[in-house]
Amino acid sequence: MKYAIITGASKGLGASIAKRLIDEQIALVTVSRTENEELRKYAQANNVSYQHHSCNLSNEEEIQEVFMEIAHSIFQKNPVEILLFNNAGVIEPIHTVGSLDQTPIIRNVQVNLIAPMLITNLFLQQAKLTNTSVQVINVTSGAATRPIHGWSIYCSSKAGLNMFTQTVAMEQAEMKTNNKIMAFSPGVMDTEMQEIIRTSSKEAFKEIDKFKEYKEKNILKHPDVVGGALVDLVLSGNYESGKVYHIKDLLK
Repeated sequence: MKYAIITGASKGLGASIAKRLIDEQIALVTVSRTENEELRKYAQANNVSYQHHSCNLSNEEEIQEVFMEIAHSIFQKNPVEILLFNNAGVIEPIHTVGSLDQTPIIRNVQVNLIAPMLITNLFLQQAKLTNTSVQVINVTSGAATRPIHGWSIYCSSKAGLNMFTQTVAMEQAEMKTNNKIMAFSPGVMDTEMQEIIRTSSKEAFKEIDKFKEYKEKNILKHPDVVGGALVDLVLSGNYESGKVYHIKDLLK
């Protein structure tokens, strides 16, 4: 049996990934501060195993406690494969360096980078003791590869996530495990994160007009389209471990 774990599954891309996995009859564990009740009902209607765990991903002690519980629950069932989607992310703070507050800086790095590191480490550690293979999917951003005015923290945390992905892939290959890891850049989607971006000031974020135009001209992709393309790639198993995949390449 396959299991999937998705952080940030209550809305946006995470919810879309979850729905698609339910369609594929894959047992699901969602992790977010609040539960998406529609997902629970959808899983029940499709007779798919479903669990939700509430977790503050900016708190390392809570991450350790919650994900140890999840790992124990899943690994004792000896599944063939675990799909781990590190999807949760935050864009704030949006402002130039020198005008930032300390707390949102720390929260951004904790959610975007430290949480995926801790969760991935825990599951690969547990996988050593079993025959279960783990596929890790880290949701990154195009901001990881170019500097964007006002997004210094987001760009940096996502760049770190890309390097973490590449390094883990190298290590797992050298150890000759069956585990794989990839990063996925979903592009601009019609989500709550985009709403937050559009409420920025021109002073804080110079490219704000371009992002408002994405919405006005209906350029933003629906999360269901993006999530479906990602799940297709993951379930195919036909991807290169350590590579950063972009939605534009999957929807050609």
